[in-house]
Amino acid sequence: MRFMRSLVIVLPFIISTAHAADMEKVTFGTNWLAQAEHGGFYQAVADGTYAECGLDVTILPGGPQVNNRALMLAGKIHFHMGGDLIAAFNSVEQNIPVVSVAAIFQKHPQVILAHPGKAEKFEDLKDLTLLIGDNGFRTYYPWMKAQYGFTDEQRVPYTFNPAPFLADENKGMQGYLSSEPYVVEKEGGFTPEVFLIADAGYSTYATTIETMAETIENKPEVVQCFVDGSIKGWYNYLYNDRAAADELIKADNPEMSDDKIAYAIDKMLERGIVDSGDALEMGIGALTDEKAADFFNKMVEAGVLSPDIEYSNAYNTSFVNKGVGINLK
Repeated sequence: MRFMRSLVIVLPFIISTAHAADMEKVTFGTNWLAQAEHGGFYQAVADGTYAECGLDVTILPGGPQVNNRALMLAGKIHFHMGGDLIAAFNSVEQNIPVVSVAAIFQKHPQVILAHPGKAEKFEDLKDLTLLIGDNGFRTYYPWMKAQYGFTDEQRVPYTFNPAPFLADENKGMQGYLSSEPYVVEKEGGFTPEVFLIADAGYSTYATTIETMAETIENKPEVVQCFVDGSIKGWYNYLYNDRAAADELIKADNPEMSDDKIAYAIDKMLERGIVDSGDALEMGIGALTDEKAADFFNKMVEAGVLSPDIEYSNAYNTSFVNKGVGINLK
């Protein structure tokens, strides 16, 4: 499918020393090491999009020993890159005032891999032993059981080592769209079958922008600027010159290579991770009551979430769904 895209162009500009001193300093914490999946945020820093509306944004990478969400809860940073909506719903249940204000990924990039010829459709994965990590076993796997009839018995803990999968064609393996398939191609020498669980009905958003309820109340203009800048940054990163952003990503994560970045962008575009669903009508970052309710109900049915959670308190749609100069139709 081909989409015509239009964008309000962000023109180059020079920030005076006096103006720079007046800018609002903002820190955005990511949930992992710098990579292409964070590219739009780096783009908005690199091309001055955040600065254009008065924000001096610092990106603070996450990692295996870093909990940037906890830093936001402690008031040390202003925005955080969330995962899927389960964590947001759990925050409501625990009376933690974290609110999602945009959803950059319209599809969760979680995938299940299989050897070539071992599965033609998602349901065929039920015939395999599946390597699923503990977090997945608590979140999306209960949905797989409730929706498709997968079993606890066929699951084996995934230790983020692809060797057991590579050695046994009767095994399937969890992965991230731009990570494990890439590793399998490089180390295994074959292209695996890749099943995006979002395409099978796991309807959560991912790569959300989170902030504190207090920030929304006291500085809504800062929230709007950061959301708008991020949306424009993502459009420019995916469809325009991303060279400067890639350099920032590699500076924050020296292990990130050009081929890994190119692979990730290709897969995000191929699968509509950013530009699909509601984003086609409302622009990148779209977040709707309907989709949030759909996912919440699925997680309640799967036994992951309590039906008593006031889940609508987990997000705020007032900063998105406006187009913000972008039309993906």
